[in-house]
Amino acid sequence: MNPAALFAGGLAAGLAAGAASCAAVQGGLLIGLVSPSGSPRSRPRALAPVAAFLTGRLAAHTALGALLGLAGAVVQVGPRVRAALLVAAGTTVSVLAVRTLRRRRGTGCDGRPPAGCGHGHDEAPCGAPRHPPPSGSSAPALARAATAGMATIFVPCGVTLSMEVVAVSSGSALGGAATLVGLALGTAPALAALGLLVRALASTRLAALAGVAALAAGLFTAGSGLRLGGWLPDLAPPPPGSRTAATGRALTGADGVQRLTIWATAEGFRPGIAVAAAGRPLDIAFRTKDNRGCTRALAIGEHDVVLPVTGERVVRLPAHPEGRLRYACGMGMYVGFVRFERVP
Repeated sequence: MNPAALFAGGLAAGLAAGAASCAAVQGGLLIGLVSPSGSPRSRPRALAPVAAFLTGRLAAHTALGALLGLAGAVVQVGPRVRAALLVAAGTTVSVLAVRTLRRRRGTGCDGRPPAGCGHGHDEAPCGAPRHPPPSGSSAPALARAATAGMATIFVPCGVTLSMEVVAVSSGSALGGAATLVGLALGTAPALAALGLLVRALASTRLAALAGVAALAAGLFTAGSGLRLGGWLPDLAPPPPGSRTAATGRALTGADGVQRLTIWATAEGFRPGIAVAAAGRPLDIAFRTKDNRGCTRALAIGEHDVVLPVTGERVVRLPAHPEGRLRYACGMGMYVGFVRFERVP
C-alpha cells in the first residue's frame, strides 16, 4: 500500500477518533509526569516534559509500526500482558499523584514551603525569590517523560489496536511506520493540551486539582487493566428470564456449527449474555454500525479482534466445555459473556 495513504489514514483516525480514546487510556501516564513545579519561574519550562513525552511516544510508535510491517502479529502484545502493563502504569501514576498531594499539604502560597516550617535554613519566605535549580537538574525528569511516552505502546487504546492491524497488513516497514506515525501525530494535539492544562493547574492554587486528576486517571487505568485481565470479580448476571437479562441464544446450522450475532456498540455488547451449546464449534458474528468507541477492539481468549467501523467480523471458536467465556473491549471498560450449556 502507498505509505502516504497509510500516513493520511492514521492521521485521520488519530484526529477523528483517537484523541479522546487515547487521552483516556494513555493520558494518565502524562498527567502523572506534570506534577506541580512550585514556582512561577518554571512555567516557561512547562512544554519540556510534555514535548519529551510526545517525542518518546512518536519514536516508539514509529519503531513499533516498522516492526509490525515486517513481522506482523509476532511482535504484538497479548491481552493478558497488556492488562498487566495497564495495572502497572495505573499504579505508578497513582503513587505519583499521592506523593504530589502530600507535598502540596506542606506548602504555602505559590506552592512554596512556608517560612520557618523546618524545611531548611535556606528556604525563603513566601513570595521571596529563590535560586533557580541548575540547568541540568531537569534532565532526569525529561528522560522519565520520554520513557513514559515510549511506554504508551504497551497500553494501546482501541483506535491504536485497529491501526496496528493496518500496519500489519501493509507488509512493509515503511508502510507500518507511516501508519502509526500518522496516528501518533493525530493524537498529539489532544495529549499536548491535556498536559499543558494540568501543568497550568499545577502552577496555581488549584494544584491539588491536578493531583486529584492524576489519581483518578491512575485508578481508572489500573481498573481497566484489572477488568481486561479478568482479575476483578464481575457483577453477578441477572437470572435467566428476567427482564433485565439481555440474552441471546446460538442457532446450530446443518453443518453442526453454531452461529451467534453480537452487536458491538458504543455503550457495550448486545446481548451482554449469550447462550451456546457446549462441545460444538461456535461462530460469533460481531457487528458494528458507525462505532468508533472502545468496543471496536475486543479481547476474547488470548487474541485481540479489531472490528470495522461499520460491518461484521466473524470469530470462530472451537468446541468449548461447559462453563462461561468472558470477553472485554480493548480498554477493559465493557465485558460480555457466552454461557456454554450441556445439551441433553
